[in-house]
Amino acid sequence: MSERHWSIRTLQASHAAIGLDANVLIYVIEANEEHGPRARAVIDAIDQGAIRASLATVGQVEVLTGPARAGDAAAFELTAAAIRDVGLELTPLSAAVAEDAAWIRGQGGVELADAIHLASARAAGATAFITNDRGIKSRPGLEVLYLDDMVPGQPLP
Repeated sequence: MSERHWSIRTLQASHAAIGLDANVLIYVIEANEEHGPRARAVIDAIDQGAIRASLATVGQVEVLTGPARAGDAAAFELTAAAIRDVGLELTPLSAAVAEDAAWIRGQGGVELADAIHLASARAAGATAFITNDRGIKSRPGLEVLYLDDMVPGQPLP
């Protein structure tokens, strides 16, 4: 079932910085009934400055693709502004990130975008990466935490 249960409090206590998968933001934007409340708690903690977080620019592309695909320019602009305003550090695809992503991908079982997410998180100094994709596994120096394993309802200290 779950690999490790965690909460916003344990996240704060264990990790100075985290990386986010695009699915966390997408759950909030789409008001996903199943995953949205947990994702919202993570985003709220970031927005309040309780947790330092980064998002790979490839994640920004993934989040913005939905409104772009729908041809909804207003939703696209609102979503882009929300990403900028939430307090996420956007980590660009530099040569160093590309090299790390290639190494991660070369180890097997990781899609290109996921390898870029993980490498970007490490480049931003994250020691945890939050996703709901069980195909993404922890790597040296980067613990993967699954949104479904989050213990909800624990307010920030």
